[in-house]
Amino acid sequence: MSKVEKILDDGGIKLGGVVSDLNGLSARAMVVGLIEGKSISSLLDMARGRLKLRRDDLQAALDGDLTPRHRFILEHIHEHIATLEHSLAELDAYILAAMAPYQWAHRLLQTIPGIDQIASALILIEIGDDMTRFGSADRIAAWAALCPGNNESAGKRKSARIGKGNSVIRYIMCECANSAWKTKSSIASKYKNLIVRKTHKKAIIALAHKMIRLIFLLLTRKVAYHDPQIDYAAISAKKNAPRWIKQLKVIGQWPNNPSTSPTT
Repeated sequence: MSKVEKILDDGGIKLGGVVSDLNGLSARAMVVGLIEGKSISSLLDMARGRLKLRRDDLQAALDGDLTPRHRFILEHIHEHIATLEHSLAELDAYILAAMAPYQWAHRLLQTIPGIDQIASALILIEIGDDMTRFGSADRIAAWAALCPGNNESAGKRKSARIGKGNSVIRYIMCECANSAWKTKSSIASKYKNLIVRKTHKKAIIALAHKMIRLIFLLLTRKVAYHDPQIDYAAISAKKNAPRWIKQLKVIGQWPNNPSTSPTT
């Protein structure tokens, strides 16, 4: 339980029991509203998305009694969080700016499900863009502490613990794997197959191992990753649709009735 949730609970506000994340847009707006002493009706109007459908639950959760002491502490926690977020944003901007000389590699890694701009930058900071220093996918996996041993004797499997290596890149790759298994991709399918016979932790290690080997291949061959289970055409259409529609309207080819097809 976060400090914010503890303070709210102490004041009889059970917001954490209704929203999934107190750092979400709706919840944060409501916390600010509570600090400012706004009415419950005003707080309910701050709900967004599916949270609007839980108006009765929210009303019951927000019906508490925050004292001036509660509001004072909440305000300082809120300001501290805002300061930390500002610092993180500056760090992220600095890291991304440092990727300018490595743009080809930075973009390439982002084609892998589970790897975003920041993760791609952090990976490149650790491994670089020249894979000749490692020589093979097996070596980079071992260096990243993502290569389990194969200790077997007389048909009996013994310890298969991960060996020593770079704990930083191992952590980054495991975080990427944790994001990748939630996507609709072949990497996520591998996780589903593994979780049947392995624990979540072991399945994540296996995914991270697969992804670091994949990174080695992409950076070596200098080609983007294409997942057979991802509809890239649909993603591109969704991303570019607003721009295309705007252009069609400019040239007069977008119909007044969207249900009809544009004239040619």
